[in-house]
Amino acid sequence: MSFQGNNDTLKTEFHILAFSASTLGRLLLFCGILLAYFLVISGNLLILTLVNLVSQLQNPMYFFLCNLSLLDILYISTTIPKLLYILYTNDHRMTFVACMFQLFFFISFADSESFLLTAMAFDRYVAICLPLHYSRIMSKNICVLLAFFAWFVGAVNALILTLSVKKLSFPKVNEITNFFCDLKALIHISSSNTGNLSSFVTVDILLVAAFPLLLILTSYMRIILNVLKIQSSFGRQKMFSNCSSHFIVVVLYYGPPLFLYIQSSQYQDKLLSVIFVTVVPMLNPLVYSLRNQDIIRAVKKTINQQKKNIQT
Repeated sequence: MSFQGNNDTLKTEFHILAFSASTLGRLLLFCGILLAYFLVISGNLLILTLVNLVSQLQNPMYFFLCNLSLLDILYISTTIPKLLYILYTNDHRMTFVACMFQLFFFISFADSESFLLTAMAFDRYVAICLPLHYSRIMSKNICVLLAFFAWFVGAVNALILTLSVKKLSFPKVNEITNFFCDLKALIHISSSNTGNLSSFVTVDILLVAAFPLLLILTSYMRIILNVLKIQSSFGRQKMFSNCSSHFIVVVLYYGPPLFLYIQSSQYQDKLLSVIFVTVVPMLNPLVYSLRNQDIIRAVKKTINQQKKNIQT
């Protein structure tokens, strides 16, 4: 995989405008974003560690949760370190090659998460609507295949889009109003005719975002209808509790991008991008930790085990 272009393309330079602020403002933004980045990394690493250490959490649902945590760590790491560098040094320059690599990895991880959330919704559907067949349908091989599909399709789609953008012409110096090399911003500033690419991106969004969202919503409609048939109020509450964490994550994940590509305000673009890139992966481990009794018990068990080890 190579994003090298011709000599004229390689001379292209992007200026990531990020956020206009005074020196003090940049310092405050730097500290706030650094804190958010630390929380994302530490929170998701905690989930990865717990799932691998606690045998009770080694089942399909938490296998997918591990993949989700890893994706959150990776895709926030494609944008935030560069943003922190910009805020710290006030150097907004980014080379063409660096921009293409950032675009590729960001799209790849974001798209993979879309398909992974779909796999998680399917897992919950089978667990609640087809409980007697759960172990057969959600076997280890099927789970690995679903996870591999999510990662593979995300990477292939990102490669297609990145190579399409690579073929565009850009002025030698370009200003990107967002804080990273966003696909929408790159198409907007290109000096090429981007009509066909814009149409392709629209279809692509329907395939990698709208279609998985439709599958997720269909799964949850079936789940809700099935749960409503349960006579016991305690049983209904338990079933809804098992699915609520994942549904909240779905809303957080799909909400900002949908608004991002519907509206056209540059200020809203940056605000929604910040929510999508930093807030969503920061809230994911909190949502699963605070609303999931298995995770809470795993944390307590790990803490108690560490205390025993220290005492002995």
